[in-house]
Amino acid sequence: MKLNEKQRDILRQKYGGRCAYCGCELGKSFHADHIEPVRRNWWENTVMHPERETLENFNPSCASCNIQKNSYTLEEFRENIKQFVNSLNQYSTQYKFAKRYGLISETEIDVKFYFETINPAE
Repeated sequence: MKLNEKQRDILRQKYGGRCAYCGCELGKSFHADHIEPVRRNWWENTVMHPERETLENFNPSCASCNIQKNSYTLEEFRENIKQFVNSLNQYSTQYKFAKRYGLISETEIDVKFYFETINPAE
């Protein structure tokens, strides 16, 4: 579903001009993320869940959150983010070094998306 300019403006204001996931301020260029993924098959040019192509099923998203979310559900996206610290501990020498010097403090907090912490703009 391609959103027109009015729909994009409505979507951008859904959370006060902020990314639904991380809460960063959105610029003019932002992504329209499917909350419940449609899961496209690009090779066959098909959509697995065309009924999800509604404005209500979109969240405004910064590029990095939308790209990282990919076609995950919200819970799959949340679980994916939880694994970042494990990956950093396994594969990033700079991360482990900064942690050793006390520059990083790991927590066990739950991943909460910005839209879960506020009321959407009406």
